[in-house]
Amino acid sequence: MTQSNLLDNKEIDGLKSTLKGAVLSLFQLTEKIDHAQLKQTVSDVSDRIDDPFMFVIVGEVKAGKSSFINALLESKKEICKVAPTPMTDTIQQIIYGEDERIESVSEFLKRIYQPVEILKEIAIVDTPGTNTIVKYHQEITEQFIPASDLIVFVFEAKNPYRQSSWEFFDYIKNEWHKKIIFVLQQKDLLDEADLNTNIHGVIDQAIKKGIPEPNVFAVSAKQELNDQKELSGFINVRDYIREKITSKKASLLKIENNVATSRTINNKIYEGVDLRKRQYEADIKFRKTISETLNNQEERTKKQINALVDNLLSSYDRITTEKEMELKDGLGVFTLIKRSFRSMMGGSKNAKQWLDELAKSLESEFDLALKDRLQEGVIDIADSIQDMGKLVDAQIKNSETILKDDHEIFADIAERRSNVLKDLQQTFSGFLSRSENFYDQYLLKENTSMTPNIAAGGGIAVVGVIITMVTSGTVFDITGGILTTIGLAFAGITIGLKRGQIIREYKEAILKGRKRIEREITEKLTNYTSKIKSKIDQNFTKFDQLLMDESNNIEWFESEYSRINSDLDKINDALIPLLK
Repeated sequence: MTQSNLLDNKEIDGLKSTLKGAVLSLFQLTEKIDHAQLKQTVSDVSDRIDDPFMFVIVGEVKAGKSSFINALLESKKEICKVAPTPMTDTIQQIIYGEDERIESVSEFLKRIYQPVEILKEIAIVDTPGTNTIVKYHQEITEQFIPASDLIVFVFEAKNPYRQSSWEFFDYIKNEWHKKIIFVLQQKDLLDEADLNTNIHGVIDQAIKKGIPEPNVFAVSAKQELNDQKELSGFINVRDYIREKITSKKASLLKIENNVATSRTINNKIYEGVDLRKRQYEADIKFRKTISETLNNQEERTKKQINALVDNLLSSYDRITTEKEMELKDGLGVFTLIKRSFRSMMGGSKNAKQWLDELAKSLESEFDLALKDRLQEGVIDIADSIQDMGKLVDAQIKNSETILKDDHEIFADIAERRSNVLKDLQQTFSGFLSRSENFYDQYLLKENTSMTPNIAAGGGIAVVGVIITMVTSGTVFDITGGILTTIGLAFAGITIGLKRGQIIREYKEAILKGRKRIEREITEKLTNYTSKIKSKIDQNFTKFDQLLMDESNNIEWFESEYSRINSDLDKINDALIPLLK
């Protein structure tokens, strides 16, 4: 062996080693996605890396595939059974062997060993017809295609236009981008004019289907086996094999084909991953929209709460200021003396009676003015909180589906997402319908008598009732406290009691009440709104977990895709000078 051959073999072994590593990574990728068919395809590619350059012969039953193989191998005996019965035939892999023997690999595959010189550089696979009705035959033939190095498409010369053949051609060309040559077998059955017509028909059809310079051969196995070699057309076929394949080192071409097949599988997976990524991005956008909706509605509600509190305080300030003026006027020394004198004469109320009447008037005006303002504000706040739930419900129902549950590779992921989304829709609809999701016992602890009435209602319909109860309890608890404070301040009042002290204690009570109204109503309503928002958001726990898993998986897939592609690129770059 020459130094050059040693160098070539060393380089070839190195390329094969790198290829095996890339294919192993690809196999692990198919294991990760748990796709049985792709995993088997990659396993087949891996198993055949060290095999000879493989021809896969395809075509319809009766097209003359087996006869073509027998003639190509220049065999006087029937290596491949001619005119097989479609119901019983299997795939036959013909490879070199020192001794003739047949090995049954599986129910659908047998390996035939023959001491034929050309088989040292190529292997031939004879397949059942593309139009066979035998269960599994076409499926298994399709599984052989990815590991093939050259597809020999055999047509019946007198009719190369059968639909099943060209449909199978589309699968080979579009799915796996395999190198294809066309053979019109049994040319001896046609006159020259008809044969040329059909040859050009195949060329035109192949060009239309994306092969710019199709290689078409017309042959007759019968003439070849009858030693009519100048007429049979097999000289042209063998010249093609010698010039395009064996003379250019079949092992290098096989590596190149395996790289192309591996890249096709890697790209096929990545196309699915890209679709998953688009779905993930759409779901992230959807989730962000949900969060923005909740945040916007919460902010809107907070503004309404502030407006409500401002309105309540405005009414509170007006009433308490008016009563302060009345108090100041009524506590003047001359007014008190005059009131005391008149009361002794039976002409008017005494100071104690007047203060009681002032307190009742304050309570009455609080009740009337604050309740009205409260009811007006509650309607807006309740609407805002209800809108929060309704908007989210509508957005869930309108979420975009990109990855369909019939996807070739990631149907299980699409189905999982679909189930999570359906569960979210059902859960959220149930959430909106249950009134207990919109209140808690802490908020209603002082209104327990109302709880059965609320529980009898439905979901967001009770929000307004809850808010009214929460705020009413606060307002009137506070105003009642102010009235008690004022009453204590006025208790035992006499003409000699200092007017300034009374006014000062009144103002202190009013200020404390004002601060308490502002603080407690704001806190209660803000906390209530935040709790509803949080409860709504909790419905998305499973969906958020799905997004987190998808983010990690997509990142891993993209990394593996890039790494495998990089390895395949290195092999291709190394092949270019060797194939020149």
